[in-house]
Amino acid sequence: MYRNKIIQKDISEICETQTIKFEKLYNKSILITGATGMLASYYMYFLMYLNDRKQANIKIYALVRNAEKLEKLTQYSQRTDIIPIIQDVCNPIILPDRVDYIIHMASSANPKTITTNPVGIINSNVIGTLNVLKLAKKYNAEIIFTSTREVYGKTGVDKIAEKDMGILDCLDLRSCYPESKRLAENLIVSYAYQYGISYKIVRIAHSYGPGMNIDNDGRIMSDLISNVVNHQNICLKSKGEAKRAFCYITDAITAMLLVTVSDKSDEVYNIANETEEITIKDLAFLLTQMYKDLRVIFDIKENNNQYVKFERTPLDTTKLEQLGWKPQIQLKEGIKRTVCFFEEDGKEYT
Repeated sequence: MYRNKIIQKDISEICETQTIKFEKLYNKSILITGATGMLASYYMYFLMYLNDRKQANIKIYALVRNAEKLEKLTQYSQRTDIIPIIQDVCNPIILPDRVDYIIHMASSANPKTITTNPVGIINSNVIGTLNVLKLAKKYNAEIIFTSTREVYGKTGVDKIAEKDMGILDCLDLRSCYPESKRLAENLIVSYAYQYGISYKIVRIAHSYGPGMNIDNDGRIMSDLISNVVNHQNICLKSKGEAKRAFCYITDAITAMLLVTVSDKSDEVYNIANETEEITIKDLAFLLTQMYKDLRVIFDIKENNNQYVKFERTPLDTTKLEQLGWKPQIQLKEGIKRTVCFFEEDGKEYT
């Protein structure tokens, strides 16, 4: 998977970003939890790329539950820079050597998992984070934690900055995800206060790209990409009036890398591409314009159970932009790369 043409194109573009001090990662040991996830795998690919192209000598600990999937993504059995840690993040983490950075990404945001295994969601976000923090304390490692825009809840503001915290209904089953992310963030802050560890938290909104789950995922971009890849008409269960703004994976990873190597610690950053807000209906019709063998059909039922029950509010990315970040990949281009990855397995991209 790492050698896929689309992935190699994406990673090479990240490497050309002038504002990232990649050298700070050289000769470091980095643990990535949930390393087979979409964002985590791209982060890992980038470190592999630095080792392959820049002789960066980065040691990559990849914590996963599925060794077979990790092998498919990285062919780690043929490499010396990837050390697999095969376990659940909810179990105590023991490494063979010290670690400098922990990129903590082990968590599921799949809406179907949230509604079928809420306790598992809470465990990975809370117990898993506690295990990561114990390891960070042991080795004085810095944590970069991937949180979510959902922690903000309903804010009542026009644009959400990192200090704007809103309302969540703790009796709503779906709150298992944002509430446990909130607690994970507070655990990190508490460990920083009590034990002096360093951390950076990123709250990510609607990222997509190669490696995303398109197998009955439940998130709108995943489901629509699945329709395109499987040559199925797009069936909307609502009028499609809800608005979203999507961030292509390279823009999200570039932001994460900027945050990782930043000299500022104990900070929180929003990661979102707010330049192309679009309704679900318009996104569906955009896809039918790009892939003309498809059409949009509506199957609207009463009492449709929406995943998010309040209107979308844009995230303020000013703090991130002050580090030198701005999104580079427009929506149509990101969709084109993603579909090409799945449909043609990264054949020559034009």
